[in-house]
Amino acid sequence: MGFVDDCFCVWSDDSETSLSVVNVEVSEAPLISIVDDDALARDGIRELIESLGYKAVTFISAEHFLESGLIAETTCLITDLQMPGLNGLELQEALRSQGYQTPVILITAYPSEKRRKRALDNGALGFLSKPFDEASLIACLTTAISGASKRREMKSAG
Repeated sequence: MGFVDDCFCVWSDDSETSLSVVNVEVSEAPLISIVDDDALARDGIRELIESLGYKAVTFISAEHFLESGLIAETTCLITDLQMPGLNGLELQEALRSQGYQTPVILITAYPSEKRRKRALDNGALGFLSKPFDEASLIACLTTAISGASKRREMKSAG
C-alpha cells in the first residue's frame, strides 16, 4: 500500500513560484533542527536546508536534540520516525508535554496509516515517506516558517 505525503500547506505545481517563497530574505535565518540516525539522510536534508538560506543543526538521536538546549530556538524540527532510543513520535510527544509547539515534520522509510494518524493527530505539520520529493519537504518547511513568523508578529503586537 502506498502512502501520500501529508503536509498542511498551500502548494503550487509551479516549483519556481514555490521555491521563490522559500528564498525570501529574512533578517535572522530560522533554525531548522534535523534528527536522524542515518548520517546520509541527515546530511542531505541539512544541505537542502542550508541551500535555502536557513540555519541547520543536526542530531544523531532524539535524546541529543532534547539535551541540546536548542529546542526553544528551533523554528521547525525535521525528524526521522524510526530511530534507536526515542523515536520521532515519542520526540514529538515529549516536546508537546514540555509545552513546546515547535512545528514537526516526520519522515519515514516505514510508513503506516496508524503512525501517520498518530503523528498528524498530535499536531505534526507533515508526514513524508522516504524517499521524499524535495518539493514536499520545502512546502512543509515554508508553512512552518511562515507560521513561526506570524506567531512572532502576534507576540510583539500583543
